[in-house]
Amino acid sequence: MTDTPSRSPAAPARRKSGRHRGEGQWAVGHFTPLNANEQFKKDDDGLNVRTRIETIYSKAGFDSIDPSDLRGRMRWWGLYTQRKPGIDGGRTAVLPPEELDDEFFMLRVRIDGGRLTTAQLRVVGEVSQEFARGTADITDRQNIQYHWIRIEDVPEIWRRLEAVGLSTTEACGDTPRVILGSPVAGIAEDEILDGTPAVEEIHRRFIGNPDFSNLPRKFKSAVSGSPLLDVAHEINDVAFVGVRHPEHGPGFDLWVGGGLSTNPRIGVRLGAWVPLDEVADVFGAVIGIFRDYGYRRLRNRARLKFLVADWGAERFRQVLEDEYLGRRLVDGPAPEQPLHRWRDHVGVHRQQDGRFYVGFAPRVGRVDGATLTKIAELAEQHGSGRIRTTAEQKMIVLDVPEEQVSSLVAGLEALDLRVAPSPFRRGTMACTGIEFCKLAIVETKARGSALIDELERRLPDFDEPVTININGCPNACARIQVADIGLKGQLVTDERGEQVEGFQVHLGGALGLAAGFGRKVRGLKVTSAELPDYVERVLRRFQAERAEGERFAQWAARADEEALS
Repeated sequence: MTDTPSRSPAAPARRKSGRHRGEGQWAVGHFTPLNANEQFKKDDDGLNVRTRIETIYSKAGFDSIDPSDLRGRMRWWGLYTQRKPGIDGGRTAVLPPEELDDEFFMLRVRIDGGRLTTAQLRVVGEVSQEFARGTADITDRQNIQYHWIRIEDVPEIWRRLEAVGLSTTEACGDTPRVILGSPVAGIAEDEILDGTPAVEEIHRRFIGNPDFSNLPRKFKSAVSGSPLLDVAHEINDVAFVGVRHPEHGPGFDLWVGGGLSTNPRIGVRLGAWVPLDEVADVFGAVIGIFRDYGYRRLRNRARLKFLVADWGAERFRQVLEDEYLGRRLVDGPAPEQPLHRWRDHVGVHRQQDGRFYVGFAPRVGRVDGATLTKIAELAEQHGSGRIRTTAEQKMIVLDVPEEQVSSLVAGLEALDLRVAPSPFRRGTMACTGIEFCKLAIVETKARGSALIDELERRLPDFDEPVTININGCPNACARIQVADIGLKGQLVTDERGEQVEGFQVHLGGALGLAAGFGRKVRGLKVTSAELPDYVERVLRRFQAERAEGERFAQWAARADEEALS
């Protein structure tokens, strides 16, 4: 295996007819920075900021931080300034960064494949309690995020995390971010193949590697051999999806160019089958294409999905094979549709070895350091010391003997961690929101938690799988476009004519089963106060009007606008 793509960044490229030459693509010789982000990356690699954090900023304090480090390079080590308290959503896009910035940070702990030991989780919990005011949110990319971090404490936090094999390296920034992986890789009875070796090899070769630390924008990836399609492969820049080739056996189907935000796109299949031991090579080739051909002129067009949309799957595969791999890939089959709607692994499930794994649902990914340490204790008492996070803001304890299952479930339930949650607890996801995020317009976490309580009270017998994703701004960190009910935070006008927090509604999105984006009903916006009434109303209409076996997304696609309003 080679560690870097086979071609030089300066090699010539074919260009789409009519495309503006000033896209900032390195592969066509455009190395002059065309925006401030490209300039600070050229001035100094983001990976280098760690030394300044350790030797200067942590000793001299927040005011000593260079602005290009503060709002740029520090992201390469998982650090973002958080939102200053008391700034309402109407001023999110109005105030300059220095007025939005608090003197505290969000710090993201990178957890590739969602794999944790109880020793690691205990340290994560202890760091939360000592340095982060107890905060520790589980994200929909299997990471854990702290808030209220002081720059003075960052070196000690790194020391403690790294002592147990965790890091914050490239958890943010224009880098290869966390590699999503099936949280039940290597243990699930129905697994096609275990992608863990590929996740480990990608991490070894590409994370923290200066050859890939200056990408046009963030780069999201996923590897899963689960037939449940449990890593949201359709919305990653590159994804490897478990399939069985009729001649070659288990391997991965290759997808590229997925992503959400304000210009959502479902990834495209390249029709290529990749064996397990070649996944890292192909990953390197895809990320090499993005580094070299990706658009660097405008930040809002700098994701891989725009290049894939312009080139198309055929040309992308040709460049991948001819210019980066130097060989043809084997044609292969598409993934089969999953048999189950839920793909979060919540509940009690038998493993390959006869033991069980137990998945549980916190509220909208919100936990705290004390709870995490208690989860670690429960997992040590009832399992082998292995824990997983999921891409749905859930957690799993692995390797539980049958006779220990009921005791573990009781311990988790006592912590308000549901093993058999309602569809609303199980299916509601929320981003960070205005509490900490500088881009947010509305509150999300508390709103999501309150919505769960209201829906459980109002619809106690509702038992259909339904996803309700709540986002504080248009950037779709909580995947609003691919939820049954997606809620995009914005200011709306209430019945008194006043601007208040509310949501634009997307209905009928999906991943896995007929993946696609939700429908926006013209003029359909709800205030935060009206949200429980609206969701109850639309779910009751679904129950009344659905055909036998019809999913919410299918009903929402055919329902008239009156039924959805």
